[in-house]
Amino acid sequence: MNNDDTKEGISNLISQELHSKDKILKPDFNQKTGRELLAFYLQTKFKQILAFDKKASIPVFINIKPDFIARFSKRLINKPNKRFLIGITGESASGKSTICREIQNVIQKLDLPVSIITTDNYFNDISELISKYGGFDNLRDNGYDIDAPQNFQLELLRHDLEKVASGEDIYTPEYLPNGTGVSVPLSQFIPSKKIVVVEGMATMYEGIQDLFDVKIYIETDIEVRRRRFLTRACDERNQDMENALKHWEYILSAGQKYIIPSRKDMDIILNGDSSLEYFSQILEYIHTITNNFEQ
Repeated sequence: MNNDDTKEGISNLISQELHSKDKILKPDFNQKTGRELLAFYLQTKFKQILAFDKKASIPVFINIKPDFIARFSKRLINKPNKRFLIGITGESASGKSTICREIQNVIQKLDLPVSIITTDNYFNDISELISKYGGFDNLRDNGYDIDAPQNFQLELLRHDLEKVASGEDIYTPEYLPNGTGVSVPLSQFIPSKKIVVVEGMATMYEGIQDLFDVKIYIETDIEVRRRRFLTRACDERNQDMENALKHWEYILSAGQKYIIPSRKDMDIILNGDSSLEYFSQILEYIHTITNNFEQ
């Protein structure tokens, strides 16, 4: 099935759901039996999505852990009041931020109760080190491993995620992407909505990974990543090509050490080469099946 057929197929599935005369009565989510009915219903629908996606020329789903659907259902049934935390990770330029922007677009379109947090804002403040070495590139060339876990505020990140999961609004730091290495504390307001999406490499570091209800890994062809990275470095961040290539080699090494090992623990591995439009349609379909009941 080519991309156009895939997108048309998802549109047809959404239309069929909306116009179906065979809808189930809306479960009482305050009752365990109602949540069990919803979980069984969602398991069936999710398997339909996976079967449909397998036929696509560039599927969204690369792999799903065999026990994921059962664990997901159990979580819905047993902890209905806890915020739902979704962690998204992947190597640099894999498409994490792009996918999160697409999620935000769908959120705005469908008015979904979702908050988004980026863990890149939890980098340590390294402004003094950058000043000492005369720039970030010099700091990196002298051995500073910015992506290493010890260079994130992981204790603060865990504390903030635990608070937002329990229903408290938070203020996260903001790491300024201007080369100064400045981290501004308590800078960005994050409301505690029903679903919290957390993206970035630090989501799956030790001490953070266990917080998530769903763990997602974005996997993208290395040449696509390289092209994205160099374009972003040169066109958006005004780096010269020599320095951009040097930093590309660094992030390849960092990915091998800090990101790729977490792949085996992921619930879902998504294809970063898949169409964003197709991805957004799948999100719309999931929204439709979770909100389309006989009243």
